[in-house]
Amino acid sequence: MQNLAQLHLKKNEGRRLRGGHLWIFSNEVDKQKSPLPRFETGQQVEVVDEKGKFIGYGYVNPHSLICARLVSRDRQHPISASLLVHRIKVALSLRQRLFRLPYYRLVYGESDGLPGLVVDRFGDVLVAQITTAGMEVMREAIVAALDKVLKPQAIILRNDSAIRQLEGLDSYVDTARGQAPEMLTIEENGARYRVPTFGGQKTGWFFDHRLNRGRACQYVEQKRVLDVFSYMGGWSIPAAMAGATEVVCLDQSMKALEQLGENAELNGVVDRVSGLHGDAFDVMKVLREEGEKFDLIILDPPAFIPRKKDVAKGIEAYRQINQLAMQLLNRDGILVSASCSYHLQREVLQGTVLKGARHLDRSLQLLEQGHQGPDHPVHPAIAETDYLKSFIFRVLPS
Repeated sequence: MQNLAQLHLKKNEGRRLRGGHLWIFSNEVDKQKSPLPRFETGQQVEVVDEKGKFIGYGYVNPHSLICARLVSRDRQHPISASLLVHRIKVALSLRQRLFRLPYYRLVYGESDGLPGLVVDRFGDVLVAQITTAGMEVMREAIVAALDKVLKPQAIILRNDSAIRQLEGLDSYVDTARGQAPEMLTIEENGARYRVPTFGGQKTGWFFDHRLNRGRACQYVEQKRVLDVFSYMGGWSIPAAMAGATEVVCLDQSMKALEQLGENAELNGVVDRVSGLHGDAFDVMKVLREEGEKFDLIILDPPAFIPRKKDVAKGIEAYRQINQLAMQLLNRDGILVSASCSYHLQREVLQGTVLKGARHLDRSLQLLEQGHQGPDHPVHPAIAETDYLKSFIFRVLPS
């Protein structure tokens, strides 16, 4: 077994880790015994408490606020190629149990015991994102493990996330194995989609809202629908297929709208799906001034609160967008309101929508609540892994 340097924690700082958490903050480290500058970025370490008792194996980034992450708690199994293979196999077994088709998030970071690694599966193509220095050091081992477990046609590294900057990592996109096609194909909620391999957001698709998108379809038959922040049609195309009379899709990305149009044609609903290009707030105000009305409106915005310091500004943005939506709803309308901002608690989003409703003298009935799908399992000790909120409201006159 390799002889690793030890990362010593201060007194009582091991309690949270023994409770299940995987992160170690720089102020929890005993810097007399473990001066952080002595560690290399991404270096593997043995984490011990103030008495020198073993806690687990992890990796270090001395330049980051989260200066270390645990990967293994088993003394006999330090971080290795075989451990990566094992963790990926365990993650795969859950997804294969849940999904008939091979389109899902295969690895969800800490929740799958691989902090700093996200892998989405598009059939025979895997798209991975590495967000920490410790995982970047293991890049070739990760690719080899994915190749061994799944033998995909291609493995793409979409390492262009802004999170990498916090770890001091470069931004790049690379095809690590095989030859990647220009377009990826997926199936979800009875619909088929083609998404660009290298040009989409994040890994190219958002699998996390799969269940929420399916539930929204229960409310769309014979309804006029507005899908705000529509991207490539994850909400709108199943809605059209489920019987909506018209689905208007609003997005500021013309490329996304063009691909949405192709996806609508692919699913035989192009006659009921149309696109609006522009800023959501601006276009919705124009629709309001023109007297447009919809029976159901979907709001699935990007994170308005990317950092904790943005909370107040972000909550106001959520209030405004939901209030605009309610002004565009018919008298007995349905509002689907979602947020992917971890820093926005579920009850705060619910209260924010209620505040907008009361400002307009409307009443709400909360019909359903949703969260991220089971291919994004929540780590019970790490609140940050539980980020997605979705509500289905009935909006009525007071």
